[in-house]
Amino acid sequence: MNTLTHMVAAALSLGLVLVDSTAAQESKVMLKEGLGKDKAMQCAACHSLDYIQMNSPFLNKAGWSASVAKMINVFGAPIPTEDVEIIVNYLVQYYGKSTDK
Repeated sequence: MNTLTHMVAAALSLGLVLVDSTAAQESKVMLKEGLGKDKAMQCAACHSLDYIQMNSPFLNKAGWSASVAKMINVFGAPIPTEDVEIIVNYLVQYYGKSTDK
């Protein structure tokens, strides 16, 4: 192999190592333990659970209710009607604006 080929091969190897080590540092998002967590896990069927944590500083009960309704009515989330209130209550209790707890 010539020098250019060695340099390209080394750069590609380094790139793969960096990508692999970056991916290894990501942590899996876990929901907080509590009543309704099992129902709220249904959210992961359509999107990352990061969505819940990212919105937690902003959403009160009305906001979480609207968000869950949007997921069902607009995006077609397959959430049974009997689970909606349980999910909303869980989200408010563990991820709602601090003034709503």
